Amino acid sequence: MKKTILLFGILIAFGCNIQSQNVSKNALGLRLGDNDGFGGELSYQRKLSGNNRLELDLGIRDSHYVNALKLAAIYQWYWKIEGGLNWYAGVGGGIGSWRYERKNDNDNGSFGFVAGDLGIEYDFDFPLQISLDLRPEFYLNSDEYRDNNYGSDIGLGIRYRFQ
Repeated sequence: MKKTILLFGILIAFGCNIQSQNVSKNALGLRLGDNDGFGGELSYQRKLSGNNRLELDLGIRDSHYVNALKLAAIYQWYWKIEGGLNWYAGVGGGIGSWRYERKNDNDNGSFGFVAGDLGIEYDFDFPLQISLDLRPEFYLNSDEYRDNNYGSDIGLGIRYRFQ
């Protein structure tokens, strides 16, 4: 029984190693979503090792009364489903700043947050990747910026993959 479990573990590890070789080292593009106005983010993914990568997203909000900047860093694990189809999960966080201006009512501040990430992506035969993910965000010190300390972001990503 122990030998069977060991052999099964080795086969799984070998399979994970094979699948991770199909993923590009870098991907750069846009992540379009909506979480209180951070509709567009510049997105960069960097393969770290095996089936792990780091995603960095820079979001800018410019509305009538509120301007904000947000940087998110998400550590992700990804797994191959079939062909170019993968799914991924991750954890991370980020920081940001905001400024509210309306006539005689002005305020500003900064915030931090922790986030999770769960998504699915497709890598085409040419260097293009599309993804759809859900990112719940829990804000740490945003009393002035948000009515509550939770935000859920659904994002559609399109990225150019390169080595």
